Amino acid sequence: MTDTRYTTLPRWPNAYPASGASATLKLLNEDFSVTELPLQLPSGEGEHIWLDVEKNGANTVFVAQQLAEAAGVQERDVGYAGLKDRHAITRQWFSIYLPKGETPDLTLLQHPEFKVLNQSRHVKKLRPGDLQGNRFRIVLRDVTADRDAIEANLKAVASQGVPNYFGAQRFGHDGGNVEQGRAMLAREIRVRNPKKKGIYLSAVRSFVFNEVLALRIQQGLWGKTLPGDVMDEAGRPTGPLWGRGRVITTDQAQALENGVAGRHATLCDGMEHAGLDQERRALVASPAEMSWEWPQANQLVLTFSLPAGSYATGVLNEILRTTEPGRHSESESAAVE
Repeated sequence: MTDTRYTTLPRWPNAYPASGASATLKLLNEDFSVTELPLQLPSGEGEHIWLDVEKNGANTVFVAQQLAEAAGVQERDVGYAGLKDRHAITRQWFSIYLPKGETPDLTLLQHPEFKVLNQSRHVKKLRPGDLQGNRFRIVLRDVTADRDAIEANLKAVASQGVPNYFGAQRFGHDGGNVEQGRAMLAREIRVRNPKKKGIYLSAVRSFVFNEVLALRIQQGLWGKTLPGDVMDEAGRPTGPLWGRGRVITTDQAQALENGVAGRHATLCDGMEHAGLDQERRALVASPAEMSWEWPQANQLVLTFSLPAGSYATGVLNEILRTTEPGRHSESESAAVE
């Protein structure tokens, strides 16, 4: 891929050998269940109402709009920690700023696609990233291939984790957000909408991170620490979220990261001038409390937790190839940085 146009996303490599297996994902909404793991629970007092919401077939933004209307507030007064998949059953927290007046009982709200399970007051608004992570239960149907190969990859993922790639949904339809971001950073187009600008910058930044991670895997460095690596609190090597400031890796790790930046100079230079600061992200995502079972010969059920910012698709991609029913996926991902 050149540094001039980003019209398609590359096929970033897997960490483990392909199992040759395939399965159907999200045939039914209940096949993909996500429960948000909050950073804290509401205290019972404060200017914000926190709502524990279960949704079925609705996206997060739609639910926020409906809650704002029911509470008689502006949509900007509704907060949430992360976007969740539409074609799923998901449970997450929302907050509504309601400092005065009578508190409406939103557990009485009737809607076919979501319900408010509980509500309580709290002192702060929920903001993107205000979560520990997410708990997943995924039913894979029509599983084909050798079960032994699938089991081998399941055990490898459970013990060694998976590449912490940003998921395809981060990059927009056919990866188009990366090319739009490049054009914006090259000043070929002007993006006035702050939200859209943020989406493009996030896509570009995520793309460069994925390129660094992919190169390490291509060079046989999966599961290895390089001289000069910067480790996170859990002792895992990290990759760059590009921005202003020096790359804080040294030696071989720095050379690898600078090599990727050189290949994507328009993106990296543009991010530095766009005001983003250098940050780091773990190269490995480690599923917690991972288990699986085979209720039927061609059906596999997985359960695991991931920290905020990591993608369930990253786990699935290392086990087998999945296809979804013929619909436009709004896989908004249970993951936010």
